[in-house]
Amino acid sequence: MATLLPTLWCKSRFPLAPLRALRILQAMADRMISDVLTKPDAALEMTLRPSLFSDFTGQNKVKERLEISVAAAKQRGEPLDHILLCGPPGLGKTTLASILAKAMGANFKSTSGPTVEKAGDLAGLLTNLEEGDVLFIDEIHRLQKTIEEYLYPAMEDFKLDIIIDQGPNARSVRLNLPRFTLIAATTRSGLLSAPLLTRFPIRERLDYYQAGQLDTIVTRSARLLGIEIEPQGAHEIARRSRGTPRIANNLLRRVRDYAQIKGDGVITAGIADLALAMLEIDGSGLDEMDKRILEAIVFKFGGGPVGVSSLAVSVGEEPDTLEEVYEPYLIMEGYLNRTPQGRVATGLSYKKLGVAPPEAGKVR
Repeated sequence: MATLLPTLWCKSRFPLAPLRALRILQAMADRMISDVLTKPDAALEMTLRPSLFSDFTGQNKVKERLEISVAAAKQRGEPLDHILLCGPPGLGKTTLASILAKAMGANFKSTSGPTVEKAGDLAGLLTNLEEGDVLFIDEIHRLQKTIEEYLYPAMEDFKLDIIIDQGPNARSVRLNLPRFTLIAATTRSGLLSAPLLTRFPIRERLDYYQAGQLDTIVTRSARLLGIEIEPQGAHEIARRSRGTPRIANNLLRRVRDYAQIKGDGVITAGIADLALAMLEIDGSGLDEMDKRILEAIVFKFGGGPVGVSSLAVSVGEEPDTLEEVYEPYLIMEGYLNRTPQGRVATGLSYKKLGVAPPEAGKVR
């Protein structure tokens, strides 16, 4: 209790009765740790998450390197080194983190960057860990910089330095932490500070999936959800899933609903095509917002360049959402170019919209 109490002082700036402080701190830590896993859709989502490396499809090079790290750490009897997983949303960063924890036989505790609002929140999380536990922080790039600095000694020396009181009575207290593994995930690794990046000995980037890999994922998810699906139906969903397993699983559920109401419950290629057409997802995986983005650049801004803020206003979306959710796939597929002046439509965008591109030499 003596080690827990200073963390609450750090947060509240005034001392509390020891029993009350302990209760508040424990409740605070439990709320943050369980927040991600107690959302309404979490139970269904967890049923589709692989729990073993052997069940995880794709990311073969990343998976091989992580398996070696796990085997070596277990052989030495040590916790895993801290791990940073980067990549676009929905590629399996959280799933890999839980697989790593299970492979190490460790407790898995999860939170997210925006949830940790104060230094006391982070202290509450760290002081509630046990030896060998895995702490997963999603969207770590959204962690406040002042809080991030508390992680440095915790990650390197397994110590937590906190300040008790303030002014002339302020004093520093160092708490010993159990040896734990921090696994962090981010969609924007460029926003992480250099000091934080260098404290992750293992850094892995996840890439978009191939259609064949998504075929396997869709088929597995259909089996777990009790959905009857034909290989051609699974392929139709997979090839329109933007290379992202999360999108593939979401589309599978929507196509299941369509097959249940409009068909006989079996997902065939025809049923999948009709369902996805109803959802306005074309054969290239572009949805309504993707097309609005391309149309805005081509028709409203003459093909670009256009800044992301102006583009966001024109399509009624947030700039961060455009940059993190929509643009990566459009750029990867060759529909957009990012230039120092702004976003520019490519010849493929004009072809997709069925309009003539600018004169030769002006298409960028």
